[in-house]
Amino acid sequence: MRIVVKLGTSTLTNGTTRLSPPLVIDLARQMVQLQARGHQVLLVSSGAMAAGREKLNFPQLPKDIPAKQMLAAIGQPRLMAFYEQIFGLYGLTVAQILLTRSDLSHRRRYLNARNTLVALLQQNVIPIINENDTVATEEIRVGDNDNLSALAANLIDADVLILLTDQDGLFTADPRSNPNAELVQTISGDSIPEAVWQAAGGAKSGLGTGGMLTKIQAADLARRSGTACIIANGKEPDVLLRLVNDERIGTRFEPVTDAVEARKRYILSARRAPGLLSVDNGAAQALRRGSSLLAVGVAAVSGAFRRGDVVRVANAEGLELARGISNYDSRDLARILRKRSDEIESVLGYHYGDEVIHRNDLVLL
Repeated sequence: MRIVVKLGTSTLTNGTTRLSPPLVIDLARQMVQLQARGHQVLLVSSGAMAAGREKLNFPQLPKDIPAKQMLAAIGQPRLMAFYEQIFGLYGLTVAQILLTRSDLSHRRRYLNARNTLVALLQQNVIPIINENDTVATEEIRVGDNDNLSALAANLIDADVLILLTDQDGLFTADPRSNPNAELVQTISGDSIPEAVWQAAGGAKSGLGTGGMLTKIQAADLARRSGTACIIANGKEPDVLLRLVNDERIGTRFEPVTDAVEARKRYILSARRAPGLLSVDNGAAQALRRGSSLLAVGVAAVSGAFRRGDVVRVANAEGLELARGISNYDSRDLARILRKRSDEIESVLGYHYGDEVIHRNDLVLL
């Protein structure tokens, strides 16, 4: 199972103005245990600006973008050192990934980020994602790490997104002011009810940039990509372990579709598929059995396309068999036609994987 865990500033600080090592150590312990059970864990972390404020002894600063970016620039290396030390206690390596919306909306950069994250997960490294606040302008900002975590979940085809906060979940009203507010345990169906959106309040602590509203937005984005999403209290004992064991804690948003179906829809909805790969009979049969497309089975390449584009796949008679996302551009493919996977690097000087089109990125017609 692939799990994305998002830690908000209020959780990282345990409701104070400083990072809370005891709480983060306990959450890291749970992530380590999940990984030991065979799960892959990716962490999306807030807290860079909070770490910067703490380092500067909480100066009074204007709330403009340059001041926030300055705090993030100071706090981000401190935050990563914090994580490296804590996960190091358990013998785990962490990696820093800084993203902006443009990294995730640009297809080739999206593909590069995905490949990097998958490679890290396969090496049992914990990738830690944050928005690249120091360079992100308003035009390329995601704006909050709740929505960034949903985009990250989509990026790696996560099974579940867990948003940890200082609340027990989503309530029918603000529990701080309404004693009759009830916890919403499950939300399913094609759309989130309007009453749920109305019940979403703002941030409680004032430490972070998101509130319950951004968490619902993130949950809706995740569920439409085939990922279940859970909003829960980060201080709940063994919260991550219990959630992965299907214990009903917090509010669970059921996926509208599965991740494979969501990817298929993207591939089939591509407006243009300028490239055409002609494959031999052996490759055509392998595709029908559920295999990936390898360079050795590609007989010819037509059209100009780039890595990450959707291309058509046809058999020797010209009948279109499938569509898929190409790992190589047309010029590279022309050079590696009929080559074995272990020959690609010697021909190109690099490689983006053994597959021309991975089976997860291919739809049979």
